[in-house]
Amino acid sequence: MSRSRSDLIAETLEDEILRGRFAPGTRLDETKLAEEHGVSRTPLREAFQKLAAAGLIEQQPRRGVFVREVGAVELLEMFEVMAEIEAACGRLAAQRITDAALADLDAANARCRAAMEAGESDAYYRENEVFHHLIYTQSGNRFLAGEAARLHRRLKPFRRTQLHLRGRMAQSMAEHLEIVAALRAGEADRAASLLRAHIAVQGEKFHHLMAGLRAAE
Repeated sequence: MSRSRSDLIAETLEDEILRGRFAPGTRLDETKLAEEHGVSRTPLREAFQKLAAAGLIEQQPRRGVFVREVGAVELLEMFEVMAEIEAACGRLAAQRITDAALADLDAANARCRAAMEAGESDAYYRENEVFHHLIYTQSGNRFLAGEAARLHRRLKPFRRTQLHLRGRMAQSMAEHLEIVAALRAGEADRAASLLRAHIAVQGEKFHHLMAGLRAAE
């Protein structure tokens, strides 16, 4: 996947916010950040727009850009909704997916495995995005796919963070294989259940995510 300069800056700032370089309430200095990244203000402002869409920053007129704090309850609620949306996409996709799309999912999984074996969590996440967006598209419901993509973008930094947890890439990879098997077999309820469990952040998984975020503070 080709990525723009603003995409790369947004990813770097995501990591720095989540890992504590910029604490909640911190004002981001546009001039200093542009100099630090060796860019004009245009790609930096584009990166800010991506971070605002992900809920990590707030752009306040005449005041500037500030890091936003995402509370545990809000994060849990968003993942809960995401899990149900992905389940709906999986249920429909199991009934509508094409052979070509199944081949594309296999290819995405192969790239995920290569990234996992290389220990490259960011590369894994990029291929993971391809995997999930294929399922959204194969639901055959453009409105649902659009809502899934929108919330996916909102949760992107937190989904990426989960992959830094020990063993999470291998677990995710195994879940991907099960999901594709259910889609290939046309097992709608099983595909929905697997995707819901794949996305849901609850119990121990939620505690691990929050611990990972706090460890960066």
